[in-house]
Amino acid sequence: MPIKIPDDLPARATLQAEGVMVMRETDAVRQDIRPLRIGLLNLMPDKQKTETQFARLLGSTPLQVELTLVKITNHVARNTSQEHIISFYRSWEAVRSERFDGFIVTGAPVEQMPFEQVTYWDELRRIFDWTQTNVHAGLNICWGAQAAVHHFHGMPKHPLPEKAFGVFRHRNLEPASPYLRGFSDNFSVPVSRWTEVRRADIPDDSGLRVLMESDETGICLIDDPRHRALHMFNHIEYDSNSLGDEYRRDVAANKPIALPRNYFPKDDPAREPRNRWRSHAHLLIGNWINELYQTTPFDIAAVGR
Repeated sequence: MPIKIPDDLPARATLQAEGVMVMRETDAVRQDIRPLRIGLLNLMPDKQKTETQFARLLGSTPLQVELTLVKITNHVARNTSQEHIISFYRSWEAVRSERFDGFIVTGAPVEQMPFEQVTYWDELRRIFDWTQTNVHAGLNICWGAQAAVHHFHGMPKHPLPEKAFGVFRHRNLEPASPYLRGFSDNFSVPVSRWTEVRRADIPDDSGLRVLMESDETGICLIDDPRHRALHMFNHIEYDSNSLGDEYRRDVAANKPIALPRNYFPKDDPAREPRNRWRSHAHLLIGNWINELYQTTPFDIAAVGR
């Protein structure tokens, strides 16, 4: 089944060119079916690129998905036009009375700041609490995942001596998990962060289960049944060129940055990188959507009860 997004969202043309089934709003209202309602709180700087990345993955599942783009209420995006934000985003205050089958919180370029110094930290904490009453299941990405485990479990983030940057091998620690159905024992995931969470900080009584881990970059994915959430600390949603774009952006800004590891063929930035994680990104999101479909109430008004 296709993903339902606004007819004039720029991501639509990209997805259609890739063969992703995209449903027009006018067609969706004619179908006698309840789509899964997914909210995307997009905290990434390049919001249009992130919209496309998640819409691509959500739109490749067998179920009809209705995507709602959400923003922090009073935060002004600096890297995306206000026209785009006004046209396609709703503030959290505007949607807080509604219910969602799934809610995704993305990463954000603030990970080197203490959580409490992030300007929208108080609202984000309220959003995390709201997911416990108005959302059936959550998926938190990179800094969003660090923020979630800090809010719910008091886990700190630790600065790294250098940026964990590149494509790293990860191990499947829980093959029986419904979220890892079909996963290889060993697979690649893009990593781009200056901080990490550590196993030693997981509270004994938290119920948290580490599902994916790398010998080089640590914890990748945690299942949090108590809060009905997955916490993904890396960027499995990234495009083939995302790490390269980040590298070139930092080089252009004269920031100290090393080549992303295991990314450019023969470490040559002039060569096109090969995507070695795409299939597992689709698999993870597909498994998450399937779990939503299997467990969410048919009456969306019953979500959270």
